[in-house]
Amino acid sequence: MIGSPYTLGGNSTSTIMLKVMLALVPGILAHAWYFGPGIWISLLVCSVFALGFEAFMLLMRGRPLKHALSDNSALLTAWLLALSLPTLAPWWLYAIGMLFAIVVAKQFYGGLGQNLFNPAMIGYAALIVSFPVNMTQWAAPVDLADHALTLLDAFDVVFAGQGSISPDAYTSATVLDTWKTQARLNTPVASILSQPMFGWAGGRGMETVAAMYLLGGLYLFWSRLITWHIPLAFLVGVAASAGLLHLIDPTQHAGPLLHLFSGGVMLGAFFIATDPVTAASTPRGKLIYAGLAGILTAIIRAFGGYPDGVAFAVLLMNICVPFIDTYTQPRVFGHGAGPKKAGKA
Repeated sequence: MIGSPYTLGGNSTSTIMLKVMLALVPGILAHAWYFGPGIWISLLVCSVFALGFEAFMLLMRGRPLKHALSDNSALLTAWLLALSLPTLAPWWLYAIGMLFAIVVAKQFYGGLGQNLFNPAMIGYAALIVSFPVNMTQWAAPVDLADHALTLLDAFDVVFAGQGSISPDAYTSATVLDTWKTQARLNTPVASILSQPMFGWAGGRGMETVAAMYLLGGLYLFWSRLITWHIPLAFLVGVAASAGLLHLIDPTQHAGPLLHLFSGGVMLGAFFIATDPVTAASTPRGKLIYAGLAGILTAIIRAFGGYPDGVAFAVLLMNICVPFIDTYTQPRVFGHGAGPKKAGKA
């Protein structure tokens, strides 16, 4: 996942996608440990629907199935969407999300490499706008939940509804949503942060998941699948904006650490904003694109109607990528500033 001209030696598209999915594994394992086995159901259901919609659209377009399905791009999109959605959501929510991600955002634009917007974030945005209630029922940390779900319980919740277990027993609001709600009620900051769902930097458990995404991102950088420009600019944009707002009014706005280690910031910085198709491709353009995306994320979180702003920030900056790339192209080697006008020395 780097900018053009996409010269990656012996790496094929399928190999690159597999390496990115491998980099997600530490975060997935941490998520399963802290929030229960529901994440495995989410990944499986999203993957099945992603491959199904991809195959259907390829058949409709008269394209060969084997090569397109084996490049692992649909699976990576499925994983990114699954990791962005609440675990234990009803199965049809995952299906609708993958419909928008694969069919609308990817295949309607011509398939892999032709899409203007990040497919996983299109799926997420469509769901949170259309089904806000379902998108707020996040799995509570296992050690704080009244009922720890088994894998069978999670399967039953996703496919058959809650059954005999009340959702209040295993779900909770996110720390970002809790902070925003409590701050608007003028709850003292110390009282907010003393709640059990808050950990050493962000949400309890989620901060470790974020740290594992950071570790996976460093693997991508070490593998030369991404460069440092987008992750660093995105994280600096979030931290600087959140820090400034916190300095202005610490009773209403959370500090930088809470923003960095809660929600989808780490996942967005290393795995979503770095998408080579929808991100800026020039070195200077990457810094502008990701820095503005980070600033927008903090602004949406602080003043918007949704607790997390990563998806909307990335999608808004996807629109700006052609403009950014056009005006940040480096000067061609050997070319001067242009010919001098006649009659001038």
